[in-house]
Amino acid sequence: MDFQDRPRRLRTDGVRPLVSETELSPTDLVAPVFVDATADERIEIESMPGHERVPPEACVDRVREITDTGVEAVIVFGIPNSKDKTGTRAWVEDGVVQRAVRRITAETDAYVITDACLCEYTDHGHCGILEEGAESDPRLTVDNDATLERLERVAVSHAEAGADMIAPSGMMDGMVGAIRGALDEAGYENLPTMPHAARCGSAFYGPCRTPAAGAPACGAGRHYQMDPANARGARREVALDAEEGADVLMINPALPYLDVVADVRRSFERPVAAYNVSGEYAMLHAAADRGWLDLEETARESLLSMKRAGADLILTYFAEELAESL
Repeated sequence: MDFQDRPRRLRTDGVRPLVSETELSPTDLVAPVFVDATADERIEIESMPGHERVPPEACVDRVREITDTGVEAVIVFGIPNSKDKTGTRAWVEDGVVQRAVRRITAETDAYVITDACLCEYTDHGHCGILEEGAESDPRLTVDNDATLERLERVAVSHAEAGADMIAPSGMMDGMVGAIRGALDEAGYENLPTMPHAARCGSAFYGPCRTPAAGAPACGAGRHYQMDPANARGARREVALDAEEGADVLMINPALPYLDVVADVRRSFERPVAAYNVSGEYAMLHAAADRGWLDLEETARESLLSMKRAGADLILTYFAEELAESL
């Protein structure tokens, strides 16, 4: 048999790295950090091995551990010391994220992204103000328009604390435009936003909801998050955020939605982010604990698939684990 074209010629060790089409670097990664105002010490997150909730006083040490691996960016999530129906602790000057960001930016060189949402701050666990009667009627959910003004306050408060980028995650209609307008009016016209442009109502968020204490107590997040069945709907959601001035477009989760990542990469002239969420992280750890797969190799392959699909940056709980070996 005469094989003129043998792809395997380019698979030997010497040439393999030279012709690799996709590369993964620590500078592609963003590491999540959970700062907990109710904690007096670092508390292990059982559902997310290797991660902790840290008190505000320990957030600088936590970020330094991350940046020492070569990862340069973090995204800060806050757990407040109290909650209410409207999430008022989300935008106060002495809020948990605001305090953490001031410390981190003053004492480290990390690029600091903040999660701008209300779900960690509301006693019902939703991403905004509830519609009248929502506590007793599961068909009701968040009052979209009433929530926008609160998100404007949150974004400006994070900017004032020193955040380098704002990442609104609530999937409210008009959210990006409202936040962009508020930031510009407050003098932060050069501060970028990275909305969760296509955030699915996914079962893969489960492990993260325990440390963030953000699981809805009533109603349904599916009423404002994207239907996992809808690829065209995802493109529409992303297009609206792009039109409203989003600087980076995030897809969330990542692995089950690589088709959406690839479509957004082809369709929009914006950087694309993929959020490798807690469920994706936890399931690989669980399988590795049982000896069913190699954790580092499968984690690396997972992140490579996101880069190959078109992600420019990846938010991932594997950032530290992989950074030193990349």
